[in-house]
Amino acid sequence: MGWLFLKVLLVGVSFSGCLYPLVDFCFSGETRGQKPNFVIILADDMGWGDLGANWAETKDTVNLDKMAAEGMRFVDFHAAASTCSPSRASLLTGRLGLRHGVTHNFAVTSVGGLPLNETTLAEVLQQAGYVTAMIGKWHLGHHGSYHPNFRGFDYYFGIPYSHDMGCTDTPGYNHPPCLACPRGDRPLRNLERDCYNDVALPLYENLNIVEQPVNLSSLAQKYAEKATQFIQHASASGRPFLLYVGLAHMHVPLSRTQLSADAQAQGPYGAGLREMDSLVGQIKGKVDHTAKENTFLWFTGDNGPWAQKCELAGSVGPFTGSWQSHQGGSPAKQTTWEGGHRVPALAYWPGRVPINVTSTALLSVLDIFPTVVALAGASLPRDRHFDGLDASEVLFGGSKTGHRVSGGGAVTPQQWGSRRVRGPSDYPPGALQGLLHHWWSQSL
Repeated sequence: MGWLFLKVLLVGVSFSGCLYPLVDFCFSGETRGQKPNFVIILADDMGWGDLGANWAETKDTVNLDKMAAEGMRFVDFHAAASTCSPSRASLLTGRLGLRHGVTHNFAVTSVGGLPLNETTLAEVLQQAGYVTAMIGKWHLGHHGSYHPNFRGFDYYFGIPYSHDMGCTDTPGYNHPPCLACPRGDRPLRNLERDCYNDVALPLYENLNIVEQPVNLSSLAQKYAEKATQFIQHASASGRPFLLYVGLAHMHVPLSRTQLSADAQAQGPYGAGLREMDSLVGQIKGKVDHTAKENTFLWFTGDNGPWAQKCELAGSVGPFTGSWQSHQGGSPAKQTTWEGGHRVPALAYWPGRVPINVTSTALLSVLDIFPTVVALAGASLPRDRHFDGLDASEVLFGGSKTGHRVSGGGAVTPQQWGSRRVRGPSDYPPGALQGLLHHWWSQSL
């Protein structure tokens, strides 16, 4: 209890002045400069077809497409769930929802979070000597010990849940449209369903709320600034680091600030993609400038696009699932169809990850945990089962095999690249179903 109080005190006061006064960047010992750094960037509600390198119709991801040309692109990469909280919990634990207990999204009123008996990737790397930071959307519990600062992250800057879960200064584009937070003593308004107006969305820096309601129009640039500052500080210290960036893009509401005359032809979603692409480009640029040869950057998404948002939702590429949507279904977010969990994914590490390679290996967000732990020279917690695998052979060894599935195999480029994909008959027999059956049966 005394240790917990001390940590609360230290974290709480650490950002009352300068940026990183009490984050310990000092490091000594034989491992200095030898362990790799890790930057994990997680897009929100980004469709497989939103990445230009995946889908030629997309023209708004110049920086991400460049990263794909300079690294490895995965075309059969899947989220661990098709909604926010379960997917993020799986990324940080390497375990499915039936194991870690997060099977639904946390709400504004949730008092719990990712169970405290789960060990996060940040905690494992902290014990291995890493300095850790989380920037962006958390959505795994924000009260008490569920806060990022108590789940292995030395530094946290971001919002506690999705940015549509609270009124803001600049609501942005959304369906239904939500108004800004009321000012002064004006009463709360009775808005449309799914619009939050009884709480203003907070922006945290560690345990402190530094802005409420948050200004969405400047949030992306703030994320970029905090991320690049952390990379700069950690690189200068020589201490290995983990940076986890949970983007607000491409979740609604979409920012209104990017609709210049040039962007109007692309609409709000295309403008948002360009803003996200620029943000990722700034982070990659800082990595290239400060720690290029020793930093592994992994970009992916938490689930597919939110189809109910119409033109404000992304593209699933060829995985349109027309046959089930005609029956009232959807191929996108919140479903177990391909468009709901097949997500864009890129790996970038100059000199280690081969350039301009397209991998058809069947991989998942669940694989990030064991892969990063292995590359860091750390050890997986021994008291639990992990659902991911170490993907090092795919990344560095030329292997084309990820998860093995009985009754099927990896989807071929002809299958994922064809616009005629319409239903289960278009996939290798049992490929996806076999994988899901394996994961679920292992979790019982």
